[in-house]
Amino acid sequence: MAEEQKAALVVLTRDDAARAALGAELERRYGRDYAVVGCSVPDDVAARLPEGLPVAALLGGLGGADPDGLEVLRSVHREHPGAIAVAVVRWGDFDTARPIFEALTLGQLDRWSYVPEVVGDEEFHSAMTEILEEWSARQGGGFEAVRMIGDRWSERAQHLRDTFTRNRIPLGFYDAGSADGAAVLAGLKLENPRLPVVQLRFRPERPVLEDPSDLEIADAFGLLTPLDTDAVFDLVIAGSGPAGLGASVYAASEGLRTLVLEPEAVGGQAGTSSLIRNYPGFPTGISGNRLAFSAYLQAWAFGSTFHFMRSAQAIAPEGDLLRMTLSDGASVLTRAVVVATGASWRRIGVPELEALTGRGVFYGAAVSEAPAMRGRHVFVVGGGNSAGQAAVHLSRYADRVTVLIRRASLVETMSDYLIRELDALPNVDVRPRVQVVGGAGGDFLETVTIRDLDSGEETVEPGVLFVLIGSEPRTGWLAGTLARDRWGFLLTGSQLLGDDASPAWPLERPPALLETSLPGVFAAGDVRSGSVKRVASAVGEGALAITLVHAHRAATADVRS
Repeated sequence: MAEEQKAALVVLTRDDAARAALGAELERRYGRDYAVVGCSVPDDVAARLPEGLPVAALLGGLGGADPDGLEVLRSVHREHPGAIAVAVVRWGDFDTARPIFEALTLGQLDRWSYVPEVVGDEEFHSAMTEILEEWSARQGGGFEAVRMIGDRWSERAQHLRDTFTRNRIPLGFYDAGSADGAAVLAGLKLENPRLPVVQLRFRPERPVLEDPSDLEIADAFGLLTPLDTDAVFDLVIAGSGPAGLGASVYAASEGLRTLVLEPEAVGGQAGTSSLIRNYPGFPTGISGNRLAFSAYLQAWAFGSTFHFMRSAQAIAPEGDLLRMTLSDGASVLTRAVVVATGASWRRIGVPELEALTGRGVFYGAAVSEAPAMRGRHVFVVGGGNSAGQAAVHLSRYADRVTVLIRRASLVETMSDYLIRELDALPNVDVRPRVQVVGGAGGDFLETVTIRDLDSGEETVEPGVLFVLIGSEPRTGWLAGTLARDRWGFLLTGSQLLGDDASPAWPLERPPALLETSLPGVFAAGDVRSGSVKRVASAVGEGALAITLVHAHRAATADVRS
């Protein structure tokens, strides 16, 4: 039995009854896969823990017999940093709420739960399932629907790893230079293949792909179902970030025939966030990837059609309809469009660093790369929430994380809860009034050059770079078609009535709140000028856009009649 157990679940409380109840429930439900270890004092943990077995969850009592429970839990957690730290309280012990919420905010605690009050307490087990799923996700491994063999720091391999991870496809990656990678290639009977090699293990009838394009991967996955060129969609949504997903859920649920175009992965920039703590309804936070994928499944269930690995290339009026041209050469007719293409990370613009993209220089959170940061010093460039979330996530793996910002502080650009969490993490520091101006390396980034903006002094330090320095709207394909501001964001609503809007608003009626300069085309989320850069507001704009789509369709029908 012990040989099958993959980790330990440690219960640490002086409350004998609580320890017995927790131990019994855990043993009954998880005993085959996990060793359940009950302790009353911290010194017992090391003595009772099976040798060589990692700890998946530390469940520490708080309140009653454990007034110092959080301090005890933190002390043990330092010895087992890979474990999920969980405060466990008795139902009704409301005095523990404030300390728990404070600890969650400061990143000193991962979760909290009630002590099970009855045998088979499903509310408790629901919380445990999420805890164990989170721990398992951090470890990697497990089922591999797709195997990829490539150079560890190839930009193409990094892009594909990130795309598969963000689309929640179980992936196993093997470095081509390792013994395991060579063994997998030999098993596939491949000699000197073009890397990266992608094997779809869930579709054995498909050939192994060598250095495949995104479209070739989509075809192998069976995602290239041709669109009916004679069909007229009620709505086409360009992009499946939070705004696009919000629009697709509400559109499909209200009976609109909806097509969603997505060239990369659902979730957009938000999908790369390791933990979003301020989205309503998730008191302990939720990863951007899980939030986005849940919304995708919801929209899909309502009937939205998703067209992956293809993007919109142009929009043009065609009678009362709009024709949208796609990147694969196809085109579709629709009665309305929501542009929710979001934004891409602004490039750092240093030539020697750009040349090392994917090889020590990463744009965005690059969640698939975090485990490879063990033992390294990581620099996170940026002062927004995305940079803060990336720094928190990377701190679980890297020896040291330094956040580099041009401003004097984070107060004006980052949420308070993230500032406090960064400040509380022992291996994270924030360096203000600095700028990355250079770097060097061969096959991988070795050093970063940092300039002090006040003194002008430059230092050269070893490290890896994650860049999250603002965004550039994905609107290049709309230049000359829709009015944009000087940064490229789409103008909507009353913004179109100014003298600077070009093309100008063409109708006598005023444009709707989210309507662009082409009637029937709406913008939502980060792509829109003046938008609030928050996931909740993007989802709200996507939902609001559907109300405006209905009004546009009704007005168009009235004109025709």
